[in-house]
Amino acid sequence: MRSLCFLVLLLVMLPHAVAAAPVCATREAVQPRLDALRNAMEKGRFVSYSPTGLKIWAEGTATPDEQSLRDDLAVLRPWFDGLVTYGALDGLDRVPEAAAKSGYRAVILGVWDITDEEEIDRALAAAKRHPDLVVGLSLGNELVFGKRAGWDDLVRAIHRVRERAPSLPLGATEPFAWWLKPEAKPALAQLDFLLANAHPAFEPWFRDAPAANGADFVVDVTAQLAEVYCGPILVKETGLPTEPAARNFTPARQAAFWKALQEKMPPTRKRAFAGFAAFDAPWRVYDETPGTDGPNPSEGAWGLFTVDREPKPVMDVLPRLR
Repeated sequence: MRSLCFLVLLLVMLPHAVAAAPVCATREAVQPRLDALRNAMEKGRFVSYSPTGLKIWAEGTATPDEQSLRDDLAVLRPWFDGLVTYGALDGLDRVPEAAAKSGYRAVILGVWDITDEEEIDRALAAAKRHPDLVVGLSLGNELVFGKRAGWDDLVRAIHRVRERAPSLPLGATEPFAWWLKPEAKPALAQLDFLLANAHPAFEPWFRDAPAANGADFVVDVTAQLAEVYCGPILVKETGLPTEPAARNFTPARQAAFWKALQEKMPPTRKRAFAGFAAFDAPWRVYDETPGTDGPNPSEGAWGLFTVDREPKPVMDVLPRLR
């Protein structure tokens, strides 16, 4: 989420972006599930989901129970029928069960730590239990950007997981600008689908700009990703937090952004965006954020719903699914 994808960085980087034809994995074994993913992108709507019952502090972790998961998903379901998660530990491998009972059509399961065999085991077991619901695995979230792994580590993890689950589509998440780097090409060539984070909120020019300019930014960078990657592209994280107002983060501006984005980027089988994030996470105000010192209120306020599952004004502009 804390992808400091500054416009200056992008302008410096683009002349060096991969100039060859776009790459991606084209494997017959994954086509049934990949078609389900494409259908969910085009006909439904994904949301990036961390449970309200999940709280991670230095002192320990609070994990959600099954009823809490089902209560979360019942609130989201009128607007969303696809979920993208971030990990498979701390009870998150139970999300597909709750999603199946709540009428969701697609789940992309996250694996936070690509070196954790237990987490990979849990993710693959959940995918095996729900082959008609789990449409893919996301191997890591901003691993390279966060310096938790390198591109070679990601490629090796893809090969390891692919050997165990050859029919399961595999994706990964980095800030959009990282995918445009030439050194990302070997990983791009192995992915069945691409997840990208594109945050206008971190761009210096956006502070006092109209919310619609942020939507234009997301559309533009997604088009740039399509120049280097030929598979389905899902923008996993974008949007605006709803505080602090002193930084021009308000519920009204969040709503204006999402209204503009859905108008400017209608979903297709090739490109779509996920709502981000499903719920506020107040415990995250103490996350380390580059450029800040001390608690950062915006980190806990990205939700389309509050941590108490109350809808924010943005839900009045996102149409319910038919």
